[in-house]
Amino acid sequence: MASTTTSKNTAGVRCAQLADPGYQAYVILRTGFIVAPVLFGLDKFANLLVDWPGYLAPWIDGIVPGDAQAAMYMVGVIEILAGVVVAVAPRFGGWLVAGWLAGIIVNLLTIPDHYDVALRDFGLLLGAVALARLAQRYHGAQE
Repeated sequence: MASTTTSKNTAGVRCAQLADPGYQAYVILRTGFIVAPVLFGLDKFANLLVDWPGYLAPWIDGIVPGDAQAAMYMVGVIEILAGVVVAVAPRFGGWLVAGWLAGIIVNLLTIPDHYDVALRDFGLLLGAVALARLAQRYHGAQE
């Protein structure tokens, strides 16, 4: 009898979670910041979406080993790992992605005609910070 009561209580708590707009926002952001970095990271190896080496500032290309494509391979690995960290530890992963995006923004601001992409990435940075803050409340406590 106790397990039936526990099951009903657990189901009720789960329904309340799913109805909570804050929890919904957390799930949306977490899903997005798992999928997007992994997909964009994988594309650094294929260049299907865009010619990624063209988004590397010349001054950064000059300090990283190898050519711009080799740098994009390293970037791809880091982005895939960031997506995995968000999946496992979103409280930390959100801040990790935000920091990574800050670096990307600095890179883009030093390339003429890439300011629109830098602005888009600033919006993503804000989303990553929101994820980290929401994860502080929702990760582990209700999952």
